[in-house]
Amino acid sequence: MLEVENLSKSFGGLKAVSNATLQVPEGSIVGLLGPNGAGKTTCFTMIAGFTKPDSGSVRLRGKDITGLAPHHICNLGMIRTFQIVQPFAGLTVEENIAVGAYLHHHERKEAMAVARDVGKRLGMGTLLDRPASALTIAGRKRLELARALATGAKLLLLDEVMAGLIPTEINEIVGIIRQIRDEGHTFLMIEHVMQAVMSLAETAYVLNQGVMIAHGTPRDLVRDPAVVEAYLGHGAAQRLQEDDHA
Repeated sequence: MLEVENLSKSFGGLKAVSNATLQVPEGSIVGLLGPNGAGKTTCFTMIAGFTKPDSGSVRLRGKDITGLAPHHICNLGMIRTFQIVQPFAGLTVEENIAVGAYLHHHERKEAMAVARDVGKRLGMGTLLDRPASALTIAGRKRLELARALATGAKLLLLDEVMAGLIPTEINEIVGIIRQIRDEGHTFLMIEHVMQAVMSLAETAYVLNQGVMIAHGTPRDLVRDPAVVEAYLGHGAAQRLQEDDHA
């Protein structure tokens, strides 16, 4: 469904992403992992059209979308969420979700009907009339996901949707993402919460210092020496191996 080939981006003398390649099959949940500063968000912004890559290509369902504006990409069926959720505080939850629905439903009545449907599917039925400013962090994360779904996009790029949540809230979001996938959606997700990645992603890519260093199942990746060192520092893999044999 999504094919990213040799994507690169520099900011001045800093190579933020270098020749990043990944694939997201239709109907899958794929993780994009890496320590802070690895280049994950830059990679996301290039895929979603917010940043133009220096080189490389992005293809959605076989169509080259490299460098297209975000609203054009969304219209083609792919949208991203943001780690820092900023709802329209003066609007209700339902009206916030409807903002996404207006992409394909220009009449207010139709957009609000889509918003109500999406909100109920995501367990927000009792919150629809409340001001978005009154939502908890978990509620705002759910609202961000609902607004993205209301656009009608089939491929969702989630940027740390679990960040700041307690374990019970993480479990709820994990269940919601599984439900949405089963309804016919596909996910590429940046995530630091390994519990969520292990529960959701069939495969994952690991980015470190702008370079893809590993690809495989989450269980394989947590044993990969290059991944261990990226997260825990030089020599960590050997120390862990020595501890296992002690």
